[in-house]
Amino acid sequence: MPDAPARPEVHDAASFQAASGCTDAQLADLERFRELLADWNERINLVGPSAMEAFWPRHAWDSAQLLKLEPDAKVWADLGAGAGFPGLVLAILLKDTPGAAVHLVESMAKRCRFLETIVGTLNLPAQVHNARAESLSLKVDVVTARACAPLVRLLGYAEPYLRRGATGLFLKGQDVVSELTEATKYWKFDCDLLPSLSSSEGQIVRVKGLSRVRKV
Repeated sequence: MPDAPARPEVHDAASFQAASGCTDAQLADLERFRELLADWNERINLVGPSAMEAFWPRHAWDSAQLLKLEPDAKVWADLGAGAGFPGLVLAILLKDTPGAAVHLVESMAKRCRFLETIVGTLNLPAQVHNARAESLSLKVDVVTARACAPLVRLLGYAEPYLRRGATGLFLKGQDVVSELTEATKYWKFDCDLLPSLSSSEGQIVRVKGLSRVRKV
């Protein structure tokens, strides 16, 4: 594993902007996203109660760091997009990038309605797919997911994207090593473990290539 880079101190909107390098317009879009998430969360429980307090350091920054790992990637797929982390954050930060597109893949209709509201309100370069991830065959540069499923199942969801040449960037926590051990019983793939910039316990699994060893 590479040495951990210096971890920026992100605790509010200003420190998020300093760490991410986002523009004032992007920061305004993120703030509007945060407000709408809080409003919707009272009705359909998109995130836990503590999530709003940790919006900037734990959720926005956790999502935004992915762009530093694949800075040339323009087309992304977020599997199990849920409340929009990392997909909506990526779409906001890629909003003015020519050719950028984020596919937000979510199987629950009520969450899709929330995602569509944010995409429409902020005029984001994103498309919401109310579908199971493995049922789609999208050509993307990067496929990502956060708090979606254990890696052994997540690779099954991501298989169609990885087989079409995508790089996988999957945000994981402290159990990542055990998840990798289990996943290698069923899948063959190349991967790197990258330290998270948002949490000392977090890691990012970068995956390239995927083939099935035996059925999960």
